[in-house]
Amino acid sequence: MAKAQLLLVLYLSAFALFDVSSATRKHVKLYEIKKGDFSVKITNWGATVVSAILPDSKGNLADVVLGFDSVSPYYNVSTYFGALVGRVANRIGGGKFVLDGKVYQIFQNEGQNTLHGGHRGFSKVIWTASEHRTGGDYPSITFTYHSFDGEQGFPGDVDVSVTYTITGDHELSISMLAKPLNKPTPINLASHTYWNLGGHNSGTILSNTIQIFGSKVTPVDDSLIPTGEIVPVKGTAYDFLKPASIGSRIGQIKPGYDINYVLDASAVDTLGVRKVSVLRDEKSGRQMELWTNMPGVQFYTSNMLKDVVGKGGHVYGEYDGLCLETQGYPDSVNHPNFPAQIVRPGQVYNHYMRYKFSF
Repeated sequence: MAKAQLLLVLYLSAFALFDVSSATRKHVKLYEIKKGDFSVKITNWGATVVSAILPDSKGNLADVVLGFDSVSPYYNVSTYFGALVGRVANRIGGGKFVLDGKVYQIFQNEGQNTLHGGHRGFSKVIWTASEHRTGGDYPSITFTYHSFDGEQGFPGDVDVSVTYTITGDHELSISMLAKPLNKPTPINLASHTYWNLGGHNSGTILSNTIQIFGSKVTPVDDSLIPTGEIVPVKGTAYDFLKPASIGSRIGQIKPGYDINYVLDASAVDTLGVRKVSVLRDEKSGRQMELWTNMPGVQFYTSNMLKDVVGKGGHVYGEYDGLCLETQGYPDSVNHPNFPAQIVRPGQVYNHYMRYKFSF
């Protein structure tokens, strides 16, 4: 299958650790997809990206994803390292919304608000692994999950899948699909991977250069809930329309970046997927280019990361990684002027993202 055809299919379609649930006999396992010197490991606990190993400009390999050596910290730490978050990623103000005239109260796990789907969102469940392809031109792994009616307060049964595919020598694609079965419901999935192109244990990302193709942001209140405004970034510390180091202006944003960018419609490829950002680490020479079909991206500089013991005993701290979470706008269910996130039976939620790495 030609690469362009494969990407179109992904865009449009749908070391075992231990036995976690003896009742369901589901096991948490680690899966690898690999091509040449590029390998990615994902666990079915939260469909979580555990590692991504890449060469630098000199051919030296390093793991550029923050995470843990074993599965137990993923259960207990609220960093969302590498997780697939939902049913609704990001925040919902007051933990409630109105849909077709009915008020839904969902689980409030961040004060009075809901974050990443509640206390037991998609990042805190065991997914079912299927179609693990380890050979060929396009190694991949697919995970599925059935979200039941009323889970964390959300209406309706929903079938969800996510497929991770190596679509090039150093290219990773993620395709997320969700199908409501019997009720309309909000859906907004996101991949919450923390990246550090210098290596997961290389220190802060403040010297990294980033370009974000979003000329507006959705401002937030003190609880990080959008106000409903959409404002331009020009002339502000949020302006990364031209490449700039993250540390050059982070001091103007206390405690750091945690904001949704409204992505511009420019820089669209032949599949209708738009360029999100370009991130570069000069020391290693690694560069990451991100593309998506979503209207927004959350830029987060791990401001709340404090003394977390990760891989190899390395202690992760503030600014040691960054997230670029392609998504619908946060709290869209409570802001009619934001792109809608309601998906009805017969419709399919389709979220596609593609990382291109170079050196």
